[in-house]
Formats: sequence, structure tokens, C-alpha cells
Amino acid sequence: MSTLTSPTPLSGLQIVLRLGDQEATVTDVGAKLRSYSVSGRPVVTPFPEDVVAPAGHGAVLAPWPNRMRDGRYTFDGVDHQVDISEPERSTALHGLVMWQRWSVEQVADAGHEDGQAVTLALRLAPSGGYPFDLLLRTTYRLTATGLHVQTTATNLGATAAPYGVGFHPWLSPGDGSIDDCTLRLDATTRVLVDDRLLPVGTTPVDGSYDLREPRPVRGLDLDDAYVDVLRDEDGLSWIRLTGADGRTAAVWMDESMDTWQVCTGDHLGDPEWCRTGVAAEPMSCLADAFRTGDRLVRLEPGAEHEVTWGLALI
Repeated sequence: MSTLTSPTPLSGLQIVLRLGDQEATVTDVGAKLRSYSVSGRPVVTPFPEDVVAPAGHGAVLAPWPNRMRDGRYTFDGVDHQVDISEPERSTALHGLVMWQRWSVEQVADAGHEDGQAVTLALRLAPSGGYPFDLLLRTTYRLTATGLHVQTTATNLGATAAPYGVGFHPWLSPGDGSIDDCTLRLDATTRVLVDDRLLPVGTTPVDGSYDLREPRPVRGLDLDDAYVDVLRDEDGLSWIRLTGADGRTAAVWMDESMDTWQVCTGDHLGDPEWCRTGVAAEPMSCLADAFRTGDRLVRLEPGAEHEVTWGLALI
């Protein structure tokens, strides 16, 4: 005998956090940040609750961010094959957790001294292509300075595991177009890629790729990674999108991550979402890190890996 339950929106269970004039909605599917606004002005480009996240919007990307060539890698002398999720480029894109339902472990009360928060957890089942036992926890917390996000991975298995993590917020231009915005990115080196958007080298930023000072987004077509990040006096590296309203939607990462991916969304599969925001993705490693080893985390049995980043409206 089966028990019928009320249908859940396609984006998943909705967990709403509020603090003052801030409001954020997190879903259990992919532990995604579906929306975040301050005084009604969106900081990230939201998507409707009964829509599947259109372009990784708000997702946690683990145990690898970005692309893996042919879905193949070798770790500790053993060859592995994960499913190809981007057939047109024959890559495995954005890991294994963005479409799984996470468990809601804890929701802090509105009166919590550190602000309203939610923690979601996922024990990633070992599979043929990734035979490692990881426990992931992600906490979203509203604070007086904005939304803070922390993700911890724990290796529950008996062998070391390859690991990387990233996040996929799309910064919102507000009521206007991204073509009316300026973009600033704190980094000095751009990653060069082949026709499959996989790394082949690096080069100092120059021309339209030099975003160390605000640059008009009009005419920019970006889907690029940046390294050698610059940090402020608090050790934070930033990407800032300033809209026609003069407000700046900003994302930061602390010293737990050192790689940015930025995308203007010119070539998304669904034209409805093209150039509606700018993806500003903090990552612990580059694309294809499982194959190259570049910035790859070797997570030993029992070890934890923790990263922190956040969003603000300035």
C-alpha cells in the first residue's frame, strides 16, 4: 500500500531564510540557492520554484566542478569512467550532487544570534566511476553582511579520494540588462582552453579579459576561468556586477578557494536564460583537475575539506 503526498515543486523542497530585509530560498535538490534578495532587489538571478534549475543556477558542484575530459581519470593507479553529462563536448560536467536530494539537517530559528541558517547534508553513494564514500554538508547563513556559505566534505571511506568543489551563483543585474552593467573580477591570470572548454595553459589578463577594474559587460562573451586571484585586507577575492541602478551584486571567496569561473551565458541551451545574469563561480580547482591534478584535493580517510564563500548587495 502506497501513501500519497503533496507534490513537491520541480526545484525541490523550499527552505526560506529571512533576516531584516534579506531573503534567501534554498532547495533540497542539489542544495541549490534558488533566490537571494535584499530589499526586494535580487542578488542572484532567481528561477521559478516549479522549474528545473536552468543552467546550474545556485548549485553545489562536487566532487568536481566544471568539466572532466571524456569522463575518464586515473587515481592511485586505477582507471575510472564516470557518465558523460555534456555529450556535445564529451565531458562529465559539474560532478555528481547537483541533481540529488539532500537531507535538511538543521534550520536555525529566526532569532538565532548568528542569523537564520539551514544545513543540508548528502552522503554520496560510491559508484563504479567514483567508488568513494563522502559526506557533504552545506550551510547557508544570513548575516548582517550578507549570505555566507560553507561546505565541508568528509571522507568516510577506507581509501583516499580525489575531490574538488565549486558553486554556481548567477549574479543578477537587477531590473536592467547585463549589457547595462559593469563587471570586476579580482585575478591576474586567465586560463586558456581548447574547443571543448578544457584547460591548455594560462596567460596574463589583457584586453577585454582584464577585469581588475570595472569593465562594461556589453560586448563581452565570457566562459573563462581565472587564477592568481587578488585579495583584499580581509583575505577575500571578489567578483562584482554593478547594475544600471548603481547597486552591486557581489560574490566573494576566502582563502579556502583560489579559482574563479565567470560566464556571461551567451551560449546556454535555453535562449530564455541567455545573458540574464553573470555566473560568478568560486572553485577549489580548475576544470579537468581529476586528470591533470592541478589544485586537486587528495582527501585521506577520515579527513575533512572545508570552503567558505558568500554573496552581498553593495
